Amino acid sequence: MEQVKFTQLKDGDEEDFRFMLQHDTVYAGRVGERLLQSLGFLKNSFSAFQITRLEHSLQSATRAWLDGADNDWVVTALLHDIGDVHAPYNHGDYAATVLAPFVREQCTWSTRFHGDFQAYYFPEGLGVNTNARDKHSKHIYFNDCAEFCERWDGPSFDPAFKSLQLEKFRPLVLEVFSRKPFDPEVIRQNAREPLIRANVAEQRKAETL
Repeated sequence: MEQVKFTQLKDGDEEDFRFMLQHDTVYAGRVGERLLQSLGFLKNSFSAFQITRLEHSLQSATRAWLDGADNDWVVTALLHDIGDVHAPYNHGDYAATVLAPFVREQCTWSTRFHGDFQAYYFPEGLGVNTNARDKHSKHIYFNDCAEFCERWDGPSFDPAFKSLQLEKFRPLVLEVFSRKPFDPEVIRQNAREPLIRANVAEQRKAETL
């Protein structure tokens, strides 16, 4: 069987639906590869910055990697702006939806609301609510998102910074997106992992010298 027999869902039989679900499972299992390809769109997307949006993503991920962050954080840093092309007005929601089945809730939340935290750095008088992050002040992940923006996202617009190449992050992306979706042991609600792991950071920095 190469295709289902029906042209309307109501006409499908058990054989059709079994085949369709098997096909969809295989397709879903390749989402990591498709995301790596999608990052290429950021290279050519509009940017007023001194670097491309892809380079910004690579710089963010590189800073996370050099800080010794775990795979969830590094992949989050790499993909946090993946929605810039198709969802410029809610890119955090877009990226968070992509990440949600495969990373800690801590990372998904930080991705979803990083725009509110970025506003903190805007000059007054632009009509931007620079205190937007304050509405999250009592949330368990508030400090994590603030640190994410301060250490990785905010500084990563530097043309002089030497970022790691996308291929460096390919194994991490494929590992994360090969996980069982929405596995409670992965999502780990209310769990917090540090952005900086000093012992791992020291080892990684030594590897890059």
